[in-house]
Amino acid sequence: MAKRGGSEFVCQNCGMVYPRWQGKCDACGEWNSIIEEKVGGEGFSNLPSKRKGQIIDFVPLSGSQEKLDRLTTTIKELDRVCGGGLVAGSVILVGGDPGIGKSTLLLQTCAKVAELPGNHECYYISGEEAIDQVRIRAKRLGLEKAPVKLASATDIKDIIATLEKSNAAVVIIDSIQTMYLEEVESTPGSVAQVRACSYELIKLAKKKGFTLFLVGHVTKQGSIAGPRVLEHMVDTVLYFEGERGHHFRILRAVKNRYGATDEIGVFEMQDQGLVEVENPSALFLAERQGNISGSCVFAGIEGSRPVLVEIQALVSPTGYASPKRAVVGWDSNRLAMVLAVLEARCGMNLSSQDVYLNIAGGLRITEPAADLAVAMAIISSLTNKPLPHDMVIFGEIGLSGEVRAVSQPSLRMKEARKLGFASVVMPPRHSKDNGKSYDLNVYEIGNVQRLINMFN
Repeated sequence: MAKRGGSEFVCQNCGMVYPRWQGKCDACGEWNSIIEEKVGGEGFSNLPSKRKGQIIDFVPLSGSQEKLDRLTTTIKELDRVCGGGLVAGSVILVGGDPGIGKSTLLLQTCAKVAELPGNHECYYISGEEAIDQVRIRAKRLGLEKAPVKLASATDIKDIIATLEKSNAAVVIIDSIQTMYLEEVESTPGSVAQVRACSYELIKLAKKKGFTLFLVGHVTKQGSIAGPRVLEHMVDTVLYFEGERGHHFRILRAVKNRYGATDEIGVFEMQDQGLVEVENPSALFLAERQGNISGSCVFAGIEGSRPVLVEIQALVSPTGYASPKRAVVGWDSNRLAMVLAVLEARCGMNLSSQDVYLNIAGGLRITEPAADLAVAMAIISSLTNKPLPHDMVIFGEIGLSGEVRAVSQPSLRMKEARKLGFASVVMPPRHSKDNGKSYDLNVYEIGNVQRLINMFN
């Protein structure tokens, strides 16, 4: 442990500690992210302790437990992602790119909760913007009359002293990287400051029983900046995603102690702020054009919600020694695997072709069930033969060329039928459901070689 007056060198991206400065962090590979931080206090080994440990009482797994009381915000998409509403005493970390709409969403949430019956006190504390700037945003959103208590502060001691005497239901800190604790001898936003400030705020939230929102900056890789331990300290981690060229915004839960992970909420950015999208599939397919080669509809699952999105592929002869592979919204390594399977198992020549893949609407797809749809789009573009406009596709492709089953096929087919699709291409199923209950024509494909036959 460091002595009083000593210093250590800490990576501001991952929190790795070094005895001396160096240009590159060995843990995360980031350059120029290691900063010297002073360490106050003696080592724990030098602190005298006279208290003896007490025996811990253990209880069985079975037994009564308190029911989780949730506060609904009336923003259904946010409530869905949080698991049904806000849990008292929970801490939610919200991350996203600059200008994506984090402050707008949280200001709308704060105003909605403050207007609920029951006198719920809501506090919005901004460390990045002045009060007038927040008021301008509130007026643009039509929220200037909401009973929200607004302040601009960065001193954690002042914030805690104020919240100690309040009856807060929701507290929003925008952002945690701007807060500081004077006992920690480092600049705001450093690993030590973020960790110490978060600890004090989380401890108060658990004690007082209010829901705490922490806004976090993100790095250029898209992860929340600061020590990784911050994500372990909070109860829920939400990422606000979206492309600047699109008006869709996706709120995704990557950690939730009170609900399901990988749940998404879909919003549309408009002049009056973020508006909920109740039927994302219809919105993602609104601008789709039929009879175009290289386009197909994928039936995916995001959390507990089925979502239909358009997958676009463009295959063209390359003018370079090595063909180009460009991917937007999907894993580039997964695309390389699908291309390798099509070449090795189907005899397709893609080594002299540039391949461009795009998930329309700005949605990011992570599940492997999109493999079959990607392969269909690539073959359609290569052969210049469009797929039927009323067909949806899903399935996972293995390295031997087999098409594997995916989870919740019935939910995917139900969503497809609701939006007017007539046929589905999917892996073989073991159940007796043949799609007649959804009035769909089902084509089961067990091997990618059969994809070629569909275009001949």
